[in-house]
Amino acid sequence: MKTTYINRIILSLLTVVLISCADNLNLEPEQSLTPDAATGSEKNIQNILTGAYDLAGQGELYGGQIYLASELLANDGEIFWGGTFSQPGEFNRKRITTTNSFVADLWIEGYETINQANIVLDNLNVVTEDSDKNRMEGEAKFIRGMMYFELVRFFAQPYETTQANNGLGVPIVLNSVTDASQIEFPSRSTISEVYSQAINDLTDAYNLLPESNEEFADKYTAEALLARIYLQQGNYPAARDAANDVIENSGHVITTTYEGAFNNEFNSTEDILAWQVTAQDGINDMNTYWSTREFGGRSLTADVSIELPYFDYFTVPDDRMDFFYEGNGTDVTTKWQAQFANVLFIRVAEMHLIRAESNFREGTGVGMSAEDEINAIRTRANADPIPGITLQDILDERKRELAFEGFAIHDIKRLHLNVGNLPYNDESLVLPIPQRDIDTNDNLEQNPGYN
Repeated sequence: MKTTYINRIILSLLTVVLISCADNLNLEPEQSLTPDAATGSEKNIQNILTGAYDLAGQGELYGGQIYLASELLANDGEIFWGGTFSQPGEFNRKRITTTNSFVADLWIEGYETINQANIVLDNLNVVTEDSDKNRMEGEAKFIRGMMYFELVRFFAQPYETTQANNGLGVPIVLNSVTDASQIEFPSRSTISEVYSQAINDLTDAYNLLPESNEEFADKYTAEALLARIYLQQGNYPAARDAANDVIENSGHVITTTYEGAFNNEFNSTEDILAWQVTAQDGINDMNTYWSTREFGGRSLTADVSIELPYFDYFTVPDDRMDFFYEGNGTDVTTKWQAQFANVLFIRVAEMHLIRAESNFREGTGVGMSAEDEINAIRTRANADPIPGITLQDILDERKRELAFEGFAIHDIKRLHLNVGNLPYNDESLVLPIPQRDIDTNDNLEQNPGYN
């Protein structure tokens, strides 16, 4: 990490504390607020934790650009990028430069979020109640594990089930930085090490977090993300069992209609975690890029519109085939139509799909059979059941159900598919380490294809 980035981290830390404290009379002046003062009370640590969620939900991360990058990297004619920004256009063309600002933002904001989590973890001694300390530790580890999983999926080669995964991952930083003297210049850990760090953090989070935690992460949120990681690794028994526990015990159920899962100002029954957005706070950049100007988007036609090849996945009837609207000559997904709706992160429909796929691959029936599970999802969409279900049926159902939610490139990589003529592990489908980091940290090695 660079000095300029550390200064941004320290500034964001102080800003979170300053704007969140109700009793301003007890604060030192902003220009003299020290890191010790910023981390010296339980209330401030809670504010820093809340700030970590806020960072993660910004447009550069889960507020939209993470999902946009995944969908455009995977695009082979099913969507159309019509926006004027050059950076997403590079994702769509698979010709990404090392100075791409969207890539730099993902890297910088990702590590800023990790640092916020590390600050919380390094200062839990000021928390007096064990229950509060456990919850705060669990939330911080959830955020840190989540970010490492995201970074390694974008900036490293895919995880391979049959290999040691000793290739270049991303740097693992576990110490907080609140002062320039603490700056580290880490090298890249292996892919295996980063996955292990994410799993360890999320396992700890599962054991520490309560069963419910309002709109913040609870133990089942951590377990749902573990199910996603295990699926990415091809660890189907672990993915199945984690998804099953979430389905059976979290209290989350799929909404009665497909439409009911989207464009919500408050969490639906299906939301295991959603990034909260209001007219005063929060970012929904999925709306910015995937909606028309009429509904808050950037252009009359939407920057991202849906092309005819995507509709080939459907047979009528199916409510999901109709979940689009006309955008001045384009087809636009209705999933991101509401400007101030929450941004979905994990919904329970994904857990059903993970359990079904894992059960099918393992020849098991934990919870229910794969066929019954897939057909239950189809029933919610008013689609006809599929008798004698195959693995391809399950994967196609995942494509129909989770489209445009940021899964595209990661599913291509785990399933060893192609993007056009590019194989799943092509160098151009891995993001470059931002050039500014390469220039300032001699310990960082650039990804192949970007030298």
